[in-house]
Amino acid sequence: MRNLNRRHFLVTGLAAGAAAGLPAGAEAATRGREPAASPFTLGVASGDPDHQGFVIWTRLAVNPMAEDGMGGMPARPVTVQWQIYADERARFPVRVGVTRAVPEWGHSVHVEIAGLAPGREYWYRFKTGRHVSPLGRARTAPHPFQYGGALSMAFVSCAQYEHGYFTSYRRLAEENPDLVLHLGDYQYEYTKNTYVIPGGNVRHHDGPETETLANYRQRHAQYKADADLQAAHAAAPWLVVWDDHELDNNWADEIPEKPEIPQPNFRQRREAAFRAYYENMPLRRSSVPRGIDMQLYRRVRWGRLATFHMLDTRQYRDDQGCGDGYRDCPAAIDPARSITGGEQEAWLLDGFRHSRAQWDILGQQVFFAQRDNNAGPQKITSQDAWDGYVASRKRITQGWLDAKVRNPVVLTGDVHAHWASDLKLDYDDPTGPSVGSELVATSISTGGDGKDSDPQTQPFLKINPHLKFYNNQRGYVLTKIERDLMTADFRVVPQVQVPGSGVHTKSTFVIEDRVPGVKQTYLRPVDPALKALGETTIEETVRMETERP
Repeated sequence: MRNLNRRHFLVTGLAAGAAAGLPAGAEAATRGREPAASPFTLGVASGDPDHQGFVIWTRLAVNPMAEDGMGGMPARPVTVQWQIYADERARFPVRVGVTRAVPEWGHSVHVEIAGLAPGREYWYRFKTGRHVSPLGRARTAPHPFQYGGALSMAFVSCAQYEHGYFTSYRRLAEENPDLVLHLGDYQYEYTKNTYVIPGGNVRHHDGPETETLANYRQRHAQYKADADLQAAHAAAPWLVVWDDHELDNNWADEIPEKPEIPQPNFRQRREAAFRAYYENMPLRRSSVPRGIDMQLYRRVRWGRLATFHMLDTRQYRDDQGCGDGYRDCPAAIDPARSITGGEQEAWLLDGFRHSRAQWDILGQQVFFAQRDNNAGPQKITSQDAWDGYVASRKRITQGWLDAKVRNPVVLTGDVHAHWASDLKLDYDDPTGPSVGSELVATSISTGGDGKDSDPQTQPFLKINPHLKFYNNQRGYVLTKIERDLMTADFRVVPQVQVPGSGVHTKSTFVIEDRVPGVKQTYLRPVDPALKALGETTIEETVRMETERP
């Protein structure tokens, strides 16, 4: 298997460097051997851009929900052509080549494109025989020594297929962002009628709870076949990291959610989940899994403007100290415990020391700021989040302070609600300085519709003065990153339990260059007296950089 893996990726690598123009005979090589029906049922995707290129992905499946996880494909390699275009009408190819989709990797295709111009859009598609995939949009990062223009970046998490439609993905695609970060819980492992919302689920998972490679492949295919998710993937390159449900709820390293129940096959389950995750994501060959291990933490640079430190807070963490819920837990402050593991922590701190970016952005999974739910002196916090690893959090925070990181921003998913908060070195001193900012995206669909909420009545905000915003609707966060300002629009859809809802901005926060912490903005009508003077050039709204009274 090891030699086959290397050969497969050697073929992919050579394809990525092919000169323009298909190799002679490439078209003929697939005639008579291509699938009878289109195998591009799972869409296309791109990811991990740099200033010279990106990864393009597809996975062939004529029958996505086949129980054996093979998508109805033959047990042999299939030749796939790929094409990169300079225009969205696919008239001007700039790179073309051929690769193979092999059954050992679920007929997935990962091509690492290089040699493109920095800081511009490209389009791509695949072809096998007479079948042509949808067209996807990607873009390269700016040159490492340049800032480029403003970056439109969105981040999302937590898409439970059964709880609602993926309307937020569709609305996100319509925003036409430059980059999308998915921070985990891309898919859920449960079988039908296991994770049920009040009133009942609106659609159902096929197959058993995911434990085998065939199970995980089938589940990924069910999600990938969703048209709204396909639209979001085709709209922009993604940076992906997992959380827990890609494998098992609240797993920690080699420990399952319920370690008290014997699970002798958990290592095999982890290996299967990691392999299927790679097969279904636009990841570079550096993330090819090796047994139960997979290199997912990595750095992606967007010119001088931003560096994205993508973290893995599941694979290397110590087990939750006192269970997964809210506890007063002595183990939470044990300095020996880590949520990142020592090697990843050292890698992150080294990245801080060498960073010259305007914005250093941590793309990660679980709540970073302290979130105490007890108004009294006893601290009750979630042991599954960074609150369960207090010393680990403090080392990371002190690390960016020691490195004099210009603008540290933590992006988070997991908790199925929108949040914004200031970050502290010492959360027990509410008067102490803010040293960073955290933005948290609600779920795409997990939890069903949710409900609108008044942040002023949220108990967490009263107990934790560094927490500045909360909303319990579904959606995503859309940011605009400029040299002097990062603007975050908390986008919400009123309903996901019926399809087709619109989207609007519930609140907007800004982070100013070299001013740690978040500031809420809102729009105020212009004074009617000014409008009466005929000042038609005056904007109808004024941004107020202060909290709403």
